[in-house]
Parts: sequence; C-alpha cells; structure tokens
Amino acid sequence: MSNLSVRIFLMFATLLAGTVACTAGNKPDFPSPAVDAPMAASSSQQTAVIAGGCFWGIQAVFQHVKGVINATSGYSGGSEKTAQYEVVSTGETGHAESVRITYDPSQVTYGQLLKVFFSVAHDPTEMNRQGPDEGTQYRSVIFYSSDEQKHIAEAYIAQLDQAKLFHRPIVTQVVPLKAFYPAEAYHQNYAAMHPNDPYIFFNDAPKVAHLRKELPDLYTGK
Repeated sequence: MSNLSVRIFLMFATLLAGTVACTAGNKPDFPSPAVDAPMAASSSQQTAVIAGGCFWGIQAVFQHVKGVINATSGYSGGSEKTAQYEVVSTGETGHAESVRITYDPSQVTYGQLLKVFFSVAHDPTEMNRQGPDEGTQYRSVIFYSSDEQKHIAEAYIAQLDQAKLFHRPIVTQVVPLKAFYPAEAYHQNYAAMHPNDPYIFFNDAPKVAHLRKELPDLYTGK
C-alpha cells in the first residue's frame, strides 16, 4: 500500500496482463481439506492467524465467512516495538500484514477457513507480493498456534500441490505464531468503510464476490 497513484497504475497494469488475485478462485471443484479438525459439538471460540497481501482484503473476505465472529487486521512475525504500519511498510521488520480470525468451530472448521484462504482470498504462489503490493510484509503465511493447525495446514498445502490447481507451486509459509499485534484503528474494517476506494474496488471487492459465487455454503452476507 504505497502511494495511491502508483498503486492504481499497478492495478491497471495487472488487470491488463490478465493476472488475477487468485489463480484458482474461479474453479468450481476446489477441494476441501482431506485432513481437518472435526466440527465441534458445541459453540465456542477459536482463533486462526493468516497473512496474504494487504490485510484490508483478507479481513474483508473473512468478515463474510460463516462462523467467523470477528476478523482483525494486524501484524505478526516481528517484534512488538516494530508493529506500526509505517515501520512494517519498510519490509524490514519481519512482520506480515496479518488477520486474526476468531471463529466458532461448531459452525466452521479450521480447514474450511484455509479453503477460503487458498481459493479466493489470495494467490498462494506469489512470493512477497499480492496484486499491486510488493514486499516481505505481503508474503503468504499461516501462523499456527497448535500442532493440529500445523498438521492441517501442511497436509492441505501438499494436497493442493499434488492436485496441481495452480500454475506454480504454493509458497505459503507455515510457521508458529509468536504474537499478533492489532493494527491501527484506521485499518480496521477499511474495505467496508471505503467501498469506493479504487484499491478496494479493483483489488478486494472481487475477492468477496468470488467467495459468494464459488463457496456459497461458506458465505454469509453479514
């Protein structure tokens, strides 16, 4: 998320080149994880932390996923003292723009969240960039908080690579979650509050539309 005019130029260049945010998002047969946590018998709260480009879009997508209670934009991968947007934007902090998802495991599983992540939320084959944004802070990462999350994530990546749904190998990192630091208030719910922002219109709104079209069982219009 650099200078707005530069970002708009890059967005149009990306569109003209025929590149989309997610190369497999329009495939109706995108598989569910073969390895997943069971659906819980009773309502509770669990969390998942992921990163895949600008957190505006990831947050916007998961705010429309069934069973998600809350999605918060923030930073993971670096230290607390560097968890500020202007510093993270240098690409030298170790942080990735991340989203913490609080969800009800009796309504949606961890594996189903990863299905959304890989199929419509971002392109997992891009190294250190998504769409018009470039830098290590935009890398694709799953920050796991348990051995179960690690196992599900690694098994799903292997499953998707074997299925050859993407033109390139998946480069998503699977690393332990050390900490999550919420982003500044003006980043929270940015897509919902600024639907006419050119960045949101061209880069993030289509992801929510793909979720509604490709994964209707997981979409909620809230």
